[in-house]
Amino acid sequence: MANLLTGGYGLRPIGITGSGPNSTGTTQYEIASNNTNAIYHGGIVIPLAGGVIDKTDQAVAPLGVLNGVEYVDSNTGKTVFSNYWPGSNNVSVDTNHPVKAFVFDNPMQLFTVVADGTNTDRATALADVFTNCAMASVNNGSTSTGQSSDMLDISSAATTNTLDVRIVGLYEDDANTDYSAVGHQYIVRLLGHFNTGTTIAVGTYATTGI
Repeated sequence: MANLLTGGYGLRPIGITGSGPNSTGTTQYEIASNNTNAIYHGGIVIPLAGGVIDKTDQAVAPLGVLNGVEYVDSNTGKTVFSNYWPGSNNVSVDTNHPVKAFVFDNPMQLFTVVADGTNTDRATALADVFTNCAMASVNNGSTSTGQSSDMLDISSAATTNTLDVRIVGLYEDDANTDYSAVGHQYIVRLLGHFNTGTTIAVGTYATTGI
């Protein structure tokens, strides 16, 4: 049977590795007020040298996953809360105030993600666990909902250390367990996380900052 899911929702936090308590909490960062890039809820973000964050380029080490933003509208003077950053060319921002971004940035944060391809069966999908994998449709999403549409490029699963995420398990619900169809899900964590304190670029380890 086909899965209920036919598209992606980006990365959705569900817990952390181990058995410790987890609030799926976020850390506040900033987005440059003149950043024209759309950054979607559930999309991977990276740190930049100016002390701000941006959407991933799949080269700089990931900082985390965007949960939402807050900024002051220059026309109304009111604070706006949004689950995504639509880009400075699509909003009126009072540059006297920072554009705040709230990011799931725990290096041990686990996420669910939808696979963009098929597997023969559950055993084939299970063999992907502990491999690394790239994300597909990166930095895309809905401008009406703000939700990322990023998916897991399951055909890229390999030992390569420059890929986006590490698969740590299968995420199973009754509506999406057809592994021979698009829409089955995995549990992953970000690979080469910037907040480990050792990584400045995907697959490259150093003790310096960005």
